[in-house]
Amino acid sequence: MSDQGHASLLQAADPQPTCLFDASGRMCGWNPAMHDLLAAGNAPDILLPHNHAQLITAALGQQRAISEVPVQTPGQRHLLWTFIPVASDRILARARDATEALNNEQQAVVARRLYRLIIENTTDLISRHTPEGTFLDASPAAWALLGRWPEQLRGTQIHDLFHPQERDEIRQRYDSALEQDGYLTISYRIRHRDGHYLWFETASRAIRETYTGKVVEVVSVSRDITERIRSEEHSRRLQDELAHATRLATLGELASGIAHEINQPLAAIVNYAAASQRYLEALEPGGEPGRRLAQGLERIASHAQHAAEVIKRMRAFLRKGPRRGQRISPALLAQEAVRLCAWEAQQQQVEIIQQIGEALPDVHVDPILLQQVLLNLLRNAIEANRDKYPDTPSQVYLRLSTDERRVDLQVIDQGPGASDEQLNSMFTPFYTSKPDGLGLGLSMSQSIVESFGGGLEALRDERGGLCLYSWLPALQDVGFIQE
Repeated sequence: MSDQGHASLLQAADPQPTCLFDASGRMCGWNPAMHDLLAAGNAPDILLPHNHAQLITAALGQQRAISEVPVQTPGQRHLLWTFIPVASDRILARARDATEALNNEQQAVVARRLYRLIIENTTDLISRHTPEGTFLDASPAAWALLGRWPEQLRGTQIHDLFHPQERDEIRQRYDSALEQDGYLTISYRIRHRDGHYLWFETASRAIRETYTGKVVEVVSVSRDITERIRSEEHSRRLQDELAHATRLATLGELASGIAHEINQPLAAIVNYAAASQRYLEALEPGGEPGRRLAQGLERIASHAQHAAEVIKRMRAFLRKGPRRGQRISPALLAQEAVRLCAWEAQQQQVEIIQQIGEALPDVHVDPILLQQVLLNLLRNAIEANRDKYPDTPSQVYLRLSTDERRVDLQVIDQGPGASDEQLNSMFTPFYTSKPDGLGLGLSMSQSIVESFGGGLEALRDERGGLCLYSWLPALQDVGFIQE
């Protein structure tokens, strides 16, 4: 090619720096773009590869182009040179400015490195799914959260991990929300590889096809909120217990007011019964009717006096007043409680069978309060028998025994028994299975027994009924000092 032909290769319109070299490596021509770089004070050695002479020799000798030879200028520009043989002794060198492309590539490398760092170290599970719920990919957190590696999740259905009770509802919510809104945040239970369920909170976003807007993929970020759910449930239970305690405190104040109002009519009943007894004694003996009338008046006075004493002691207990503890035989208290509810048991055709062990140790209790506990347990047993055997005779067993350190008391009925839920809630204040009950009898009885250092619980009897089992610390004969 002639020099004029070589010169035509160096077009003024070419924006890329271009120059012409001879076989010795001497620059013998350049285009305006190259001229501008040289005029700006850039020496050829700075703009060209440091071994450009060897590259020219190699390109001429092999008669092939040598491409993409990088050069970084002092101004942080990146040039990629290509050496092209145009004659046996001429080389055309053309530079491409790759600064922006290389910067973008470096930024992409940094972004990929950051993305990988986040994905591999975040404690949240990042996952991709098809719109039908098939795992496409998952972050390594899948192992820590679900006990499954990402490779094990790929191709599986996330719906299979949902709790069966929530599966259909979650699928409907996902399909509706992602199609309409494009995102959804939901809390649900998901199965761990070991079989137990965890609470997850997942934020999902739909990826749509550019032109049609169809959902083609779902990206989700999930975290384990099991401890948060447990904490919230614990807080709710504490709030419920606080509400119960508040109602009990209110009930205590109410009971104090009621006790004050009831004490006066009870005192009047006792006085009238005593006066009627005195009038009856002044009359001539009336035989059997008179004797029965006298016995009835005596029982009226006894029950009224007992009711007044129970109210008085219960009022002190609710107000956390001092306990009036004394040493007493539990057998005597049990027998007196049976006597007090004998008429009620007779009306319901219930026989109370007492099985009281010999030589029972004494206990240190408030006899009035403990007697009221025994009455509550016996009356509950009588009502249970009445529910199952409304017109048939039945039995209630009252057992007292000891193991030298405590006295055990059991009241066993022949009623319908109790479910697991009833057993767990039986001593909860205001919980009751009776249509007209308040749900305070067993709760109060348990509190009274525990205040004496004992306990009260409900157990299933092997014959199908319910056993209310209570125990109290036994007193030793030696070294006891009455409080």
